[in-house]
Amino acid sequence: MNIKAYITYLGTILLVTLLLSGCSDQFLQDKKDFTNTTDDVFNYYSGALGRIDDLYTDILPNSTSGITYDRPSAGTADDHSKSTEEYAGLSSYVDPEVVIASTDLTSYWGDENKTSRSTYGRIRNCNDAIRGISNSSLSQEEKEELLGQAYFLRAWMYLHLVKIYGGVPIVKEVQNPVAGDDDGADLIVPRSTTKECIDFICDDLRIAAKYLPLQWGAGNYGRVTAGTALALQGRARLLYASPLFNRADDQARWQLAYQSNKNALDTLMMGGFGLAYADDPGVNASNWAKMFSDYTSTEAVFVTLYNRIVDDGGSTNPFKNNGWENSIRPKNTGAGNGKNTTANMVDLFPMADGKKPGTSETYPYNSTLFMLNRDPRFYRTFAFPGVRWAFDGDPTSRGDDFPYVGTNYELWNYAWYQDAEKKDDAGQKGFGADGLGTDYQGVYIRKRTDDRDLNNTPLYDYRIDKGTSPFGGSAAPYMEIRFAEVLLNFAEAACGANKPAEAVPALQQVRARVGYTADNNYGLDADLSSDRAKLFAAILYERQVELAYEGKRFDDMRRWLLWDGGVGHGSLSPSWDLAGFGGNTCSYLGVEPFNGNRRDNLELRVNDNIDNGIANATRASDPVMADRPAAWNLKTQKDPSDLLVDFYSTKLARKERKGDSNGKFVSFQPKYYIIGLSRNVQQNNVTLRQTIGWEDLNNGNAPGTFDPLAE
Repeated sequence: MNIKAYITYLGTILLVTLLLSGCSDQFLQDKKDFTNTTDDVFNYYSGALGRIDDLYTDILPNSTSGITYDRPSAGTADDHSKSTEEYAGLSSYVDPEVVIASTDLTSYWGDENKTSRSTYGRIRNCNDAIRGISNSSLSQEEKEELLGQAYFLRAWMYLHLVKIYGGVPIVKEVQNPVAGDDDGADLIVPRSTTKECIDFICDDLRIAAKYLPLQWGAGNYGRVTAGTALALQGRARLLYASPLFNRADDQARWQLAYQSNKNALDTLMMGGFGLAYADDPGVNASNWAKMFSDYTSTEAVFVTLYNRIVDDGGSTNPFKNNGWENSIRPKNTGAGNGKNTTANMVDLFPMADGKKPGTSETYPYNSTLFMLNRDPRFYRTFAFPGVRWAFDGDPTSRGDDFPYVGTNYELWNYAWYQDAEKKDDAGQKGFGADGLGTDYQGVYIRKRTDDRDLNNTPLYDYRIDKGTSPFGGSAAPYMEIRFAEVLLNFAEAACGANKPAEAVPALQQVRARVGYTADNNYGLDADLSSDRAKLFAAILYERQVELAYEGKRFDDMRRWLLWDGGVGHGSLSPSWDLAGFGGNTCSYLGVEPFNGNRRDNLELRVNDNIDNGIANATRASDPVMADRPAAWNLKTQKDPSDLLVDFYSTKLARKERKGDSNGKFVSFQPKYYIIGLSRNVQQNNVTLRQTIGWEDLNNGNAPGTFDPLAE
């Protein structure tokens, strides 16, 4: 079908597909802005579609976003991720010297009666599209196709709010922000219960799934499908069944979550979705890694698309570049400084037999040779000294700090020090090899990279012009929901619903995709089917590994109360007492509460056998450069060479460098699990009740009375 003939407007979400497929971009000349139009626009399919595409442009997740009022965390070092094992640096939520009050809260809410681009502003735009399309003269088939997308996007925005606040006002109609209708009384909408909100969201998604196709044609890749809607419904039901909201372990909630996620899996598979490369993991999970830059992946359930168009300051072409690649690449590629993982994350990934480090009988764990015998995903999640990380570009013309043509790039980010005091000080950095200088990271985050060895036609245009971000023009897609998450959501819900015979195979599928086999039960313990708590723990551990740096860990820790196990929450309200899960989710799961921990960054430094680990801070003084072996090519070599192992053993030492502030340990308070309303929210709607545990600014700072756990 000719795309231009089919629609006269296409939002930036679809641009990449057209560019990559070689379609003409003449259609851009027909681009219209449909945000400020009359209702007559809905009587024309092209106009109504334009309104839907504007919603996509405004609402879709962002590949590099931290937690904001309208975007979830995408795995970057935001306040949520810095409250978990994934990043060091004490966020305000876990800093023991910070007590957050209502006056200090960041608002993830927006103003529910305003048309500005806030959360409720976007909900208003969804309501406007639903009303306009429903009342239009379009055919029923056209209406349903468009309404399905609008209902999904409205549900997506509401779930973003409910996940953070519990119950919020449900606004189903377009409100006139000018007082006039009953003196504006109709604008005042109270908070609904969390259950009412979850049911409303799930009903929107039920309608969306009914109206949407199982799969779109290639020209519409990236639009939500029936399976996308049900996958989001499954995520919502799982949230409400989890200990955060389900303190008594109510089986009815788990059953609803199970059924929603089962429906999602069945529908997605009917639409051709599934685990990408399920039968071909590749060497060191190379194909698992490849799916993150693959526009034909069956994994992408809910995806944001990007393009390579350059923002030239005057072009009408809509540019939308993915900045993740530029944010994770090391300094000596021409990019930023890269992202640093924690020693906690390095030490928690499974060994090659699927067992946790320290528990494997086959592979003993050496904390200095941490790269030996690890889960295949380890090598695609992290980068460390002596590993090849090729790219398509040549930064060498920029000077001596850029020693590699991209196709030959090797990461050698070990460090050496100028004096013994710095070498032994956890608060001091050294000097990195290969032009990294003081901008090196200890162990880099490599997750979601567009690796030149895996994709010989990378989705970025490497730019060396002054002032540009070399990898900033990337068109790599971003998967907010992927099939593996849906499988894990289903496994968790099935476990909660006491259906281990369905939960365990789903967990096994996720591991089988990266190379584990039935020979050792996919690295899983044999008794999971008979131990509900142990099965829950195995699923959550798998989520830590499979979904690392995808913005999911904070939500999982909140859902399962993993900072303190839920102990003492009854001091906020009797309804917050944990009646189920043994009264302590951490003890129930067999994990340590995260409160009381600290995060440090791991680096490899030149060891004391070589000039006592000391050298001058110049490139020429690198004391081990001449001894470096060939870098490890993950695509062709399953294991590191003996020479690289020997280099680590004889030349390098592990140093844990300060990540969190000295003398401070993670301290997440019970009231932070469901945050209160910020000052601006309470001022904009004085009838809103404040959440339990937080000060009510409209009532003389009296304790909040809204209970997000009450039905």
